[in-house]
Amino acid sequence: MYVAVDDTDSMRGNCTTFLATEIIRELGDLDLIGNPRLVRLNPATPWKTRGNGSLVMRFGRGMGKPRFIGRIGDRDILCYDSCTGWEPDPVSLRDRIVPLIERFHEDDADPGLLISRTKPSQEFYWRGVRTILSRDDVDPEISRIGAVTFEIGSGRGLIGCTCGMAWRPRDSTFELLSYRPMDRWGTRRSFVAETIRDVEFGYPSTFNSWEERFRKVAMVPATPCPVMYGLRGDDEGDLIEASVLIRTEPIERWMVFLTNQGTDDHIIRHPTELVPNQSYVLEGTVSSRSRHIEGGHVLVDVSTRLGTVTCAAYEPSKEFRHAVDWLDPGDSVEVVGELRDSPRTLNLEKIHVISTVQEYVKVSNPVCPICSRTMKSTGKGEAYKCKKCRTRSREPVMSPLRRQIVPGWYEPPTAARRHLSKPLKRMGVCQPVEFVNGRT
Repeated sequence: MYVAVDDTDSMRGNCTTFLATEIIRELGDLDLIGNPRLVRLNPATPWKTRGNGSLVMRFGRGMGKPRFIGRIGDRDILCYDSCTGWEPDPVSLRDRIVPLIERFHEDDADPGLLISRTKPSQEFYWRGVRTILSRDDVDPEISRIGAVTFEIGSGRGLIGCTCGMAWRPRDSTFELLSYRPMDRWGTRRSFVAETIRDVEFGYPSTFNSWEERFRKVAMVPATPCPVMYGLRGDDEGDLIEASVLIRTEPIERWMVFLTNQGTDDHIIRHPTELVPNQSYVLEGTVSSRSRHIEGGHVLVDVSTRLGTVTCAAYEPSKEFRHAVDWLDPGDSVEVVGELRDSPRTLNLEKIHVISTVQEYVKVSNPVCPICSRTMKSTGKGEAYKCKKCRTRSREPVMSPLRRQIVPGWYEPPTAARRHLSKPLKRMGVCQPVEFVNGRT
């Protein structure tokens, strides 16, 4: 039986992933089938709380050897990769889960709970991770699969429940989320940053944990939520092993979630039109010099087959803005990011410089071909002239200029990346050494 919850977190501190661990604890008499799933949906949704994540679990009777994926208090959490045909009663599950939702509910959330034997069509995942849906879009599908539901307020969380439950992974990653004791929620987090750095370098399958250039931890939230940290990676076993090395304040529980983070599933390729609050990859030609606006943001225009798009690298992306600054008109690029409505900009998540134009710098005035003397200027916009031989030329002596940017992929520092954005590390590429060495 599939169970999904969404929109249960709050800006005041609640977290849907923590609620998922509470549900797993409450349903301890049932087996957990597979890892709980943290499914991120469209990051451009204007009313998202933080990461726009839906949580999906499956319960039943497991078969085969269980896997160790977490701990709640003193209880080890196991999951099974296969199960029998027996299913628990959905109404009974709802009655057991609703008190948990009500207990942690805040007024600024509109929770939804979806329980179903059958998954929604996977088209709802792709629509949910790339576009914005309404209840009118998902309610017929909820009826079609015969799901049992619960909602508070507008029940907007049922949209995320439907889309999250519809996910069939093409690409996936893991996140080990650890949680603080409730009496520490909202207080300053205590941890040893160097142990997180050691994990980043010691376990190559991890990503987005540490930013070496700024010596900054990127996996510890600053919000008052229950999460202590979220360690992301491609290998579940590495995350569990590495987490033992991370030194923090006492942890009350932890769990490994299967996620769509770091997959670029939100990116629309080959679009026929550009709609705000959606994310795209667009190929085009740089058509302007970069320009700086108040706040430290950098803009540049790119001509694409769908028109000219203004691309933005915002101040939090730090040195990534240099890559935008170093672009020249004529450079061929792919730009990846979210199209904002107002101001209408493509907020950059990555840039792929395909090719660059050659720049030249004036070395000297032209040389007379007869007497080899340097010609003199005859005025702005006029030809050069040799006073002795009376020869003329309009072309000064030019030398190729070494560009600061070269073909390759560029991305913001770790702390400025989106949950869904695929890091270059997962793409098997690195930023060009010229950028790494020249970004100061």
